[in-house]
Amino acid sequence: MAELKADRLVSLDAYRGLIMLTLAGNGFGLLDYSRQRLQEDPESVVWQTVQYHTSHPSWQSNWGWIGVSYWDLIQPSFMFMVGVAMAYSYAKRVGRGETFGQMFRHALFRTVVLTLLGVFLESLGRQRTHWSFVCVLSQIGLGYMVVFALMGRPSWFQALAGLGILAGYWAWFVGTPIPGAGAWENFPAHFQKNENAAAYFDRWFLNLFPREQPFEANAGGYTTLNFVPSIVTMLLGLMCGDLLQSNRSDRMKVVILALGGGLLLALGAALHESEICPNVKRIWTPSWTLFSGGYTLWFLAAFFLIIDVVGWKTWSMPLVVLGMNSILLYLFGMMLRPWTLQQLRVHFGQDLFIHTPWRPVLEASAVMAVFWLLSWWLYRQRLFVRI
Repeated sequence: MAELKADRLVSLDAYRGLIMLTLAGNGFGLLDYSRQRLQEDPESVVWQTVQYHTSHPSWQSNWGWIGVSYWDLIQPSFMFMVGVAMAYSYAKRVGRGETFGQMFRHALFRTVVLTLLGVFLESLGRQRTHWSFVCVLSQIGLGYMVVFALMGRPSWFQALAGLGILAGYWAWFVGTPIPGAGAWENFPAHFQKNENAAAYFDRWFLNLFPREQPFEANAGGYTTLNFVPSIVTMLLGLMCGDLLQSNRSDRMKVVILALGGGLLLALGAALHESEICPNVKRIWTPSWTLFSGGYTLWFLAAFFLIIDVVGWKTWSMPLVVLGMNSILLYLFGMMLRPWTLQQLRVHFGQDLFIHTPWRPVLEASAVMAVFWLLSWWLYRQRLFVRI
């Protein structure tokens, strides 16, 4: 592997900040507002587009030039950036002289904390622990040790490992008989909502835990084993992190990211269109892993080109402030949005934003402004939450 350097990547912080801005800010209320506007004008192309990009498709993801919705790319971006950050963390720890045992213990700690933190968030508002592992934090935690095991390996080995994971996962899906389709026939049928190999696994696995009621199906079709193909999403980030720390020229790095993203998009679309493997984000099909991975590479290439290569950094500072405390901001968004809005009404009036049709947008923006100010204060104090 080429010699690595562990300088901080401002473009990664900005990219992470954009995703957290969108996620913690609840899409700035644009989904609710677009639905409101479409009730008045169902044919509005503008608000149809806004609604499309601030929500998930019901099952299969589109793959045309518009691609998938922006909202569909939030979780892949989140997981991809974990891989990029792991590459930089690894180089930093190696530079400090840490042993493999020290790094292994830290990775194992992160695995446990992230997985259980996801369970905690899934249990909010319930009477007892809700054992579910579909939260993005749990998904990262469950796959973290596999990615850790591949750190420092040659890029060709990492690529082969990723392809092996995707091929094996696909083979397991299509080799599992389901109602209406036997093993190794009618491939698309094996990726139906709640009638697929991973859903069957959850009906066994999740019922091993104490539950209020027996688990039958996830309402959105999400599964615990989504973490298996999403390991490859993080692995793509790890490979890109290694690339960005390599001795290649910055121009060549951008070219490789751009071409790599295009190749992944083409492969994912081809698998979908040939009906070998449909493009389904909710069960993280192998085609989705490749397709969404292409977009994450393009996002990173754009941020790296503008910020780290061209040097236009000033504009990105509001995003960097959020990106530097992404875990804390994610918790804010999951736990404190309603409480923060309630406090704003206490101090600025109970009728705050009630008498305007822009209410969803203004409420979400006001809450996000509070989160950003707190993140900015933490940034100024050099206080960052790390796991």
